[in-house]
Amino acid sequence: MELIDTHAHLDFPKFNKDRAVVIKRAKEAGVNIIIDVGGDLPSSHRALKLSQTFPGIYATVGVHPHDADQLDQKALKILKDLAKADRIVAIGEIGLDYYYDNSPREIQREAFRKQLELAREVGLPVVIHNREADEDTLDILKEMRVEEIGGVMHCFASDLKMARECLALGLYLAFGGVTTFKNAKNLQGVVREVPLEKILLETDSPYLTPHPHRGKRNEPAYVRYVAEKIAELKQIPLKEVAEKTTANAREVFNLNE
Repeated sequence: MELIDTHAHLDFPKFNKDRAVVIKRAKEAGVNIIIDVGGDLPSSHRALKLSQTFPGIYATVGVHPHDADQLDQKALKILKDLAKADRIVAIGEIGLDYYYDNSPREIQREAFRKQLELAREVGLPVVIHNREADEDTLDILKEMRVEEIGGVMHCFASDLKMARECLALGLYLAFGGVTTFKNAKNLQGVVREVPLEKILLETDSPYLTPHPHRGKRNEPAYVRYVAEKIAELKQIPLKEVAEKTTANAREVFNLNE
């Protein structure tokens, strides 16, 4: 059974001591492909290097809303150059974060628009971060015609109305460890309603570790717990979840391996 972790941060320092072992454990768990996601210029460079070092690793490049104030014209040019490298499969993680507000909101919105335009220019899908910014996120996605770009709502945690709006724009919804939390009843209700044809699996490693390992460092091998929970919620076989979400990931990220 093959699984794909569509969002991990294996380039982070928390994996410096055992990165190769973590990747080996993932493969032993059937996770043959991992997408390592950039969040600023340094992590985008690291993600690319990882993808060139380990078979089965792909990468994205982008500037997270936390660091939106770093996205000047020079940074955009660097991202564009990085995006042309082999094994880069998306622009991301980009979007809006009104929970932390680490960058001013108007600067976040402008960085989001610029990177959506970059994705259109280089012909790559987008990985979208949205935290407590549903209305502005939707407005910008519609304004920038994201349906012509394609992509995924990373770590989807909004309500069913937002889910339907995103699906109407042709986006995929990625679900991670939060889906397995006992207090995530609203999110679990959303999972039941979203068509399997539009679902991706992710871990967001090293964060958001699924039950029963909650509280420990997350890793790509644990994406299986997310798949199992989705199978339980939808009352379908785990094999069906694995096959369809893997096919979905291959389609949206154009994975030919």
